Amino acid sequence: MNKSDLADAVRDAIGSTKADAERAVEAVVDAIVKTLAKGGSVSIAGLGIFETKKRAARTGRNPRTGETIQIPAMRVPKFRAAKALKDAVK
Repeated sequence: MNKSDLADAVRDAIGSTKADAERAVEAVVDAIVKTLAKGGSVSIAGLGIFETKKRAARTGRNPRTGETIQIPAMRVPKFRAAKALKDAVK
């Protein structure tokens, strides 16, 4: 399922137009991205928690040349599935 399929599912569920459903899906995705960019977390009951995690700086190796490179510290997105989601997938 991609974003367009998700918009179709929202349209069918709420009985709205496809354009309205696409705007709704886009608004949800944008809100999640903006919150994570600020360092916050998004908790959706029954689905899970979107949050960011700090990844420490480390030394890596260029596989093509074998040269050692320094990889800087960064924040990366993380998702923890809720128990309800895990049980539904089983």
